[in-house]
Amino acid sequence: MRVLIIEDHERLGTTLKEVLTAKGYAVDWVSDGEAGLFHGQEYDYDIAVVDLGLPKIDGVEVIKQLRSQGKTYPILILTARGNWQDKVVGLEAGADDYLVKPFVNEELLARLNALLRRSAGMSSPEISIGPIQLNTARKEVKVHGQVAELTSYEYNCLEYLVLNRDKVISKLKLTEHLYDQDFDRDSNVIEVFIGRLRKKIDPDNDIKPILTVRGQGYRINDDLCV
Repeated sequence: MRVLIIEDHERLGTTLKEVLTAKGYAVDWVSDGEAGLFHGQEYDYDIAVVDLGLPKIDGVEVIKQLRSQGKTYPILILTARGNWQDKVVGLEAGADDYLVKPFVNEELLARLNALLRRSAGMSSPEISIGPIQLNTARKEVKVHGQVAELTSYEYNCLEYLVLNRDKVISKLKLTEHLYDQDFDRDSNVIEVFIGRLRKKIDPDNDIKPILTVRGQGYRINDDLCV
């Protein structure tokens, strides 16, 4: 999942990037509202974390402009302000949830996870694709009740496909949402991960959870989503 962080506090911004990167997110961090608005307009994100007190353009205005331009990805606002009016203003601007500083990283991760699920129309962290169970809270995959040993990138690849299971996802789009911007997008690493995933979650090739759409990309097998 690709996340945009707009936070002007250097220590917090660095910490957020490290924490989210360690959890497998592809992270872009900018430190002012002007740069944040540009990134939010120009790049395809799955979610954004926006501080309200930003230089150049404040967080509320950034959110308003992103929403006015049709950007629908979830937005979590960060605020050090304790009164309820600031939270309401941020939510009315188009944010989906808020977190008051200081916070623990586990709460941030849980809120991001919940927002991503809800944006995909899924209320529970437990998602079933036939005999495959994906737990987005624990970042765990089971096949017929047995844990599948996936690398973080293999898991993230599967999770992205599952959360977008009504779409065909191109290799380029997968690359953009799994890796930092300087990743070599001409590589065939996505094909490698898809191949590994299929062997690990469907070793006998009888479930066929991930389908290849020739010339377009990959999608989750709709017949298993019942």
